[in-house]
Amino acid sequence: MGILGWIVLGLIAGAIAKAVMPGRDPGGIIVTMLLGVVGAILGGFIGSALFGTGIGSFFDLSTWLLAILGSLIVLAIYHVVTSRGRRVHG
Repeated sequence: MGILGWIVLGLIAGAIAKAVMPGRDPGGIIVTMLLGVVGAILGGFIGSALFGTGIGSFFDLSTWLLAILGSLIVLAIYHVVTSRGRRVHG
């Protein structure tokens, strides 16, 4: 899959992760979708490390599941990092 495929896959996986992730999203849809691109790459690394298979064909179900899983992980980390700065001490 080429770079354009990675970007499209990540954008869609980021949108799906945003729909699945509970709670208020500190970033907009653009930030979430960009995090989805990073998550798709992370999902490929996770898949190759744990299962011996990475992100392959654009139309493969395991590709989509890995990309969405990676996007959920990146989005969860983003939620934790951004929510720390918004707490009010007192």
